[in-house]
Amino acid sequence: MNLLQVDIKEAGYYDYKKAVKNIRFSLEKGKIVGLIGPNGAGKSTIIKSIVKIIPHFIGTIEFYNRPPRFTYIPEQPIFYDELTLWEHLEVAAAAYELDEKLFFADSEKLLASFQLTKHKHQFPGTFSKGMQQKAMLIMSLLIKPDIYIIDEPFVGLDPRAVLRFLQILNLEKTRGAGILISTHQLDTAERVCDSIILISEGQIAIEGSLTEIQTACNLTGASLFDCFNALLEQ
Repeated sequence: MNLLQVDIKEAGYYDYKKAVKNIRFSLEKGKIVGLIGPNGAGKSTIIKSIVKIIPHFIGTIEFYNRPPRFTYIPEQPIFYDELTLWEHLEVAAAAYELDEKLFFADSEKLLASFQLTKHKHQFPGTFSKGMQQKAMLIMSLLIKPDIYIIDEPFVGLDPRAVLRFLQILNLEKTRGAGILISTHQLDTAERVCDSIILISEGQIAIEGSLTEIQTACNLTGASLFDCFNALLEQ
């Protein structure tokens, strides 16, 4: 079952309106799709197009659930300066009308999982990049959306936090959520993604499962890293 259909004819910025073009893919229920590619390839532009925060866009983005219930975690965390972490969680709970008892139980569990319990009454603006990333992840996971749209989720996370996040993502996948991740972490993408989309110079160079990509590259059993390099050298 499709949760999201992406068809970007072109998208970009005021000075570069065709940063990406001819991007078409879908996100299915219970699947993790990875967007990979070198810096400047267009991964973040695709994500910004999906969440409609891009200056120039021609195409269609279709969410199949109505109303769409998704969360977006940007590469650079965003917080309200005047709110503590706990107050951010309360705002999210109110916006999505979460059950109060479940909110308290889930919040405390997630805070403990990401080692932020003792920081919950502090201002996220004072946190390190890694702590800010954890805070954004907690807010997203708390809502239990149909779709996660995540731009570089592993930047700044310590190995324990990465492991815990991947465990939770697998649980969310089992629940039926669709997850779109943009990442430079090829080894992680190889392990967790059901489908991988390589973006090069603003277009899709190849997409499919790791096995399908290995076959297309004539590199049976190769790592995603080796396939990635082979494709970019063509």
